[in-house]
Amino acid sequence: MTRAPVALALMSCAATLGVLSLSPASFSARAQGLKGHDSNAPVNFTADRIEVQDRADRVVVSGNVIVDQAGLHLTAARMTVAYTKAGNVQINRIDASGNVVVTRGADTARGNVAIYDLNKRLITMLGNVQLNQGANHLTGGRLVMDLNSGRSTVDGRSSATPGASTSGSGRVSGTFTVPQRTTK
Repeated sequence: MTRAPVALALMSCAATLGVLSLSPASFSARAQGLKGHDSNAPVNFTADRIEVQDRADRVVVSGNVIVDQAGLHLTAARMTVAYTKAGNVQINRIDASGNVVVTRGADTARGNVAIYDLNKRLITMLGNVQLNQGANHLTGGRLVMDLNSGRSTVDGRSSATPGASTSGSGRVSGTFTVPQRTTK
């Protein structure tokens, strides 16, 4: 197999980073696109191991995975990239697991698992989801971003199974700062 699937997989992952690194104040804007992100910038990655499973059409990157592209940074224990080879390599899905942390500047998104379904254009973070931007914080069990509609939702569920949650309450909680207003 050529290096192309591996490079494309990592480039797609880096593009995913920009979409995932949203803040509570900018859900819709970030879900609609990577404003200002250079998705053509070089993708740098390090890991303890990379395994190309050509017959299974996937690449597994494991052990202290770090992916960087143009100011976007992802860390995870493991990342699996599924692709098809119909002429050109097409990335279908990217799964990152094991304390997934995505940062862009001061914005941070955390979760146990992150899944990017490129065909459905859905990004899902599951398990102990935390979004931080400065003093603004949002926590929940699941974040779902629909890149087609630009709609993002956070709920208390930690899986697709109804009723499953990361905490006893299964609720979303957050803290948002309010800018000081002057009265005239």
